[in-house]
Amino acid sequence: MKNQLNTIPETLLMGPGPSCVYPEVYHALAKPTLGHLDPGFIAIMDEIKEMLKKVMNTKNSLTIPVSGTGSAGMETCFVNLVEPNDRVLVLQNGVFGMRMADVASRLGASVHVLEFDWGTPVIPEQVKEKLDNNTYDLVAVVHAETSTGVKNPVKDIAPLVKQSSALFLVDAVTSLGGIAVHADQWGVDAMYSGTQKCLSCPPGLSPATFSDRAVKKIKHRKTKVPNWYLDLTMLINYWEGSTRAYHHTAPINMLYGLYQSLFSILDHGLDKVYKRHMDCHLDLVDRLKKLGIEMFVEEKYRLPMLNTVKVPAGVDEALVRKQLLEDHRIEIGAGLGSLAGKVWRIGLMGHTAQKKNLDRLTTALSGILGK
Repeated sequence: MKNQLNTIPETLLMGPGPSCVYPEVYHALAKPTLGHLDPGFIAIMDEIKEMLKKVMNTKNSLTIPVSGTGSAGMETCFVNLVEPNDRVLVLQNGVFGMRMADVASRLGASVHVLEFDWGTPVIPEQVKEKLDNNTYDLVAVVHAETSTGVKNPVKDIAPLVKQSSALFLVDAVTSLGGIAVHADQWGVDAMYSGTQKCLSCPPGLSPATFSDRAVKKIKHRKTKVPNWYLDLTMLINYWEGSTRAYHHTAPINMLYGLYQSLFSILDHGLDKVYKRHMDCHLDLVDRLKKLGIEMFVEEKYRLPMLNTVKVPAGVDEALVRKQLLEDHRIEIGAGLGSLAGKVWRIGLMGHTAQKKNLDRLTTALSGILGK
């Protein structure tokens, strides 16, 4: 029987995720597997929590990686913080805001959506008006909307939510490790991310943090958390304390990978990592302009790590992506939803954000478009 693993080609991942993985993370994944209650592994768990706090800029005691991708982190936040008939406001300007609303509605919440045009940011003044005239239990927003390449002004929205009694939930799946995230300073009550974006670790874990207010809400729920696997009241007993209670078999080697990813980022320095992402973004914008390719998002709202660009007139966008992958082993992303067929999404996340990768992409694009 042919082993398909021996045929996997090297691919330059420049789409919306996953990103290229740090070589040292691959090495970490291959370390010997320990038991999930082994004292040596518990020590690694504790260091992961401390490193996550530094990257998320929080002192929250409940800061852990959820066993599952970023979507599991999203669901963890909602199933623990939302009860039937709770009033939830979702600030929506892309696919992942839509997913938030969907998950909240499945929990029996009364979901209100404040919509903004795709490719534009959430407008704080409209959020203020909504909060002035309504009462909510939770307000949710995506920091870096992966479907559009827009950075939402979480820093400006946060004080508006703080003035109300609502909990503030933020999706930082694409932003964490690529731009500054300040959970405590912004007054965020719950935040989740994913390992496969700017952390440059394979998909499979979702870093998440919860404020004391959020923990209080969880501990005083009127109803039982509807999801056993993601119930934080039980997960806390596995991730905290001198004696750990078995909940589920943690993905040991994936946690090795996250440990190494966080260690590498902090060792290099967060500010330097953020600057590398921005420098690569500005370089890409300049190179694409020379190829006649325009950016989709207005400059001041653009994400450096997820670049949404307009497909040139007359170009078969799917054929270009196909040729990039088949002839050059480069992956970029297509548009989602209303942007399907209109844009490409080019990721410069984590280990992908390097000049040599920009060289390879723009040389390949130039050749394909030239034909």
